[in-house]
Amino acid sequence: MFVRHKETHRTQRAGWLRAAVLGANDGILSTASLILGVAAATPKGSGIMIAGIAGVVAGSMSMAAGEYVSVSSQADSEQADLEVEKKELKNDRKSEVKELAAIYIGRGLKPVLATEVAEQLMAHDALGAHARDELGMNDTFAPKPVQAAFASAVSFAVGGLLPLAALLVARTMLMPIVAGSSLLFLALLGGIGAKIGGAPVARAAARVTFWGALAMALTSAVGAIFRTHVS
Repeated sequence: MFVRHKETHRTQRAGWLRAAVLGANDGILSTASLILGVAAATPKGSGIMIAGIAGVVAGSMSMAAGEYVSVSSQADSEQADLEVEKKELKNDRKSEVKELAAIYIGRGLKPVLATEVAEQLMAHDALGAHARDELGMNDTFAPKPVQAAFASAVSFAVGGLLPLAALLVARTMLMPIVAGSSLLFLALLGGIGAKIGGAPVARAAARVTFWGALAMALTSAVGAIFRTHVS
């Protein structure tokens, strides 16, 4: 009797981790950049706060919609491939056995053993065997549109609230406080995401901090230019 050994790998949480990290990163960066751009263009605090809140709401919905459409399209494509595979299995099962065996031969099995493995797997679950080994589909990476959309929206909103919180406590030196705290949040988020995913922490933190600083600098410059030429 064989007992299945259960293990938890990082790839098993890649889907939701990707959506959550990207959502929070975009929330911090988009909201902070918007706040800095508006602050550079106008000194009115109420207008800056309104712009920040509107940015968080709009960004959350945009992330949710974009992620849902993207993942749904992936799910539709996979379902279409499965329908094609079902027809092939129904019309020419012998060729499908040979096709699956050829895959296993390419992975190192001897032809006789590869054919035997293909036949046994197809006897158990023909479509599942081809989905996994021919099409590269599995339950771990199965597209989940609602989950991805929800994770993106919530993480964006949480990320966007951080610059807004910095804006609320910044009585003076609004732009340096929002920019500095947002870059710190970005660095921490990049490091946490890298740690969970098993990637180098320092490199990830430096990378997201660099691009965050660049984005904030550019939006601040646009706001300053707008203020100079319009007012």
